[in-house]
Amino acid sequence: MTRIVVKRLIWDDVNKEHIKKHDVSLEQVEEVGKNQLAHKKGHSGRYIIIGRSGARILSVIIRRIKVGVYYPVAARDADKDERKRIYEKESK
Repeated sequence: MTRIVVKRLIWDDVNKEHIKKHDVSLEQVEEVGKNQLAHKKGHSGRYIIIGRSGARILSVIIRRIKVGVYYPVAARDADKDERKRIYEKESK
């Protein structure tokens, strides 16, 4: 699977507001981008990166703009399968 390296996230009013609706801060999204523990392909050429922000496990949906630059489409708490994947990685 392709390794995703997030060097920069592009923010605008639209994605800031959408992320805020899920009680996720921009700082938490940035933290997951820098310290992702897993990723998977999403719909429409998007990716889902999964990682920790403190005790919270978050999933961030991103769209690639160019190498290393991504647009965060949404962010939310990780679902059961995504959390399980992280727990398994951390226990190794």
